[in-house]
Amino acid sequence: MPMAVELHPESVFVALDFETADPGLDSACALAMVRVEGGEVTARRFCLIRPPRRRFVFSFLHGITWEDVAGQPHFGELWPEMEPLLQGAHFLAAHNASFDRGVLAACCRLYGLTPPVLPFLCTVQLARHTWKLYPTKLPHVCRFLGIPLNHHDAASDAEACARIVLAALEARRC
Repeated sequence: MPMAVELHPESVFVALDFETADPGLDSACALAMVRVEGGEVTARRFCLIRPPRRRFVFSFLHGITWEDVAGQPHFGELWPEMEPLLQGAHFLAAHNASFDRGVLAACCRLYGLTPPVLPFLCTVQLARHTWKLYPTKLPHVCRFLGIPLNHHDAASDAEACARIVLAALEARRC
């Protein structure tokens, strides 16, 4: 299976993970981003986000409630602080990238922002392609690679995603 993104040891990329409050893709309530340059993590950012609705359906997964985010900035206020992490990046990485790409696009659309034009690398597909792993849910891949994970914590999930890309780069060198 061909990869849509070319992986190189010198690749600059940003792994990201969103948590959402409800089934609407515009309901981001947390975002974490991990920037990698030359095989090393160079920056980490995590923030809580006030979604456009008070309704929280997924608190049972991530533990975030309306009370946690009521005083936080909404995505439109927050994105200008986060977006500079993407400067010079070759791609974005996410586990089940279609979800995170959709959340990013929906949140940008809601606040009249232009989403980044960077390609996404899906670490589900990367794990299947590199190690022939099935199932490829994030906890399975992390267990296989020995990556610590606190699943559905955006900071932990984004860090794990970055580590999966780095492990795939290492596997291709061997």
